[in-house]
Amino acid sequence: MPSLDDLKKRIKSVKSTQKITKAMKMVAAAKLRKAQENAEKSRPYSQKMQNIILNLTKSINDPENAPKLLVGTGKDKTYLCVLLTADRGLCGGFNSNICKLAKKNFKKIISEEKNLKIITVGSKGLDQIKREYGNYVIKEFSFKENKNISFKEAEIVGNEIISLFNNDEFDKCILFYNNFKNVITQIPQAQQIIPAKNNASNVEVDKSQSYEFEPDEDEILEDLLPKNVSTQVFRAFLENAASEQGSRMTAMDNATRNAGDLVDKLTINYNRSRQASITKELIEIISGAESL
Repeated sequence: MPSLDDLKKRIKSVKSTQKITKAMKMVAAAKLRKAQENAEKSRPYSQKMQNIILNLTKSINDPENAPKLLVGTGKDKTYLCVLLTADRGLCGGFNSNICKLAKKNFKKIISEEKNLKIITVGSKGLDQIKREYGNYVIKEFSFKENKNISFKEAEIVGNEIISLFNNDEFDKCILFYNNFKNVITQIPQAQQIIPAKNNASNVEVDKSQSYEFEPDEDEILEDLLPKNVSTQVFRAFLENAASEQGSRMTAMDNATRNAGDLVDKLTINYNRSRQASITKELIEIISGAESL
């Protein structure tokens, strides 16, 4: 049985941990509001751009002469999977849920005897997949030094994807990230961005939609298609940022309450041990007095 001194030290240690988890919860709650606003503001723009790309894909009559970023290579042999996770932990199942969905897709791709290439964004995702799929990782990104992710970072990842596509390194590209729903719920997503595919029910595709291009169709698509890749990556960044803070807030709230429960149990044990110690001393004193 632990001594009174040991119990006292344990109670003090748990209380210190409780203060840290409570502070982390408050910080996550403060960051969550802004991250949620950014994620919600990005959705109409990214969804509308994805909608335009999908409509353009459906309206193409000559796929052979259409831009490859729009219609794809026509092959289904090599997959590029972009895994977006956090650079920091202590956020519950945020990172593991994304990796779980990604691993499921990796396993399916390999089982179908197709080539797999992986780009990781965030150190936590790399840590979770490198044991099984480390040989498939071709590029690693980490933006730990950046306090706020901007479109500049999304363009870095987007340009790398486009560069690989232009060099015929892959046929299809899939993004893995968490879609923010609320503080408690974050839904892992697998979104195909090259060629564009309708993965979401909230993206409506009008096959009869037609567009008039000014100045020139090729010139506009040359700028629009790469920008769409970076836009979808940026949206995934923002969704991840909100999901990470929501998950961390929930995890730290649970940790704070668990620490409180542990302090209560340890305090009861401490009081019982102290009472037993006092009773023992009293019995010894009384026994000594009676022996005289």
